[in-house]
Amino acid sequence: MSLVRRGPGRVDARRAAECTGHVDGVPAERDAVLLDVRESYEWQAGHAPGAVHVPLSALAAGAALPERVAGRPLVVICRSGNRSRQAAELLAARGADAVDVIGGMLDWAGLGLPMVDRRGESGTVT
Repeated sequence: MSLVRRGPGRVDARRAAECTGHVDGVPAERDAVLLDVRESYEWQAGHAPGAVHVPLSALAAGAALPERVAGRPLVVICRSGNRSRQAAELLAARGADAVDVIGGMLDWAGLGLPMVDRRGESGTVT
């Protein structure tokens, strides 16, 4: 599934959940990866199950994506959509197929989509 045609696009939280397999009853386009670019303390408080964590600060410093997600479409999320937009632009410039999530984890949580904390319990957005 190609999420992007020219540069990074934007999707809402519902579409992000559909693309990454987080919505029950909706066939998942499972090749897309939810990439969370928030800082570690935010990630530990609450993140989508199965999301991959690479902080924007690390990406901006030149960090590579984990090998298991390289070459796959990326749905990039942060708290509100600001950092994810920056990360999607950075990743698109590197040749990745990336979109950012409008409204980020705040909208994700508002829709009641799944979130876990670092212990695997119900997570929160900080």
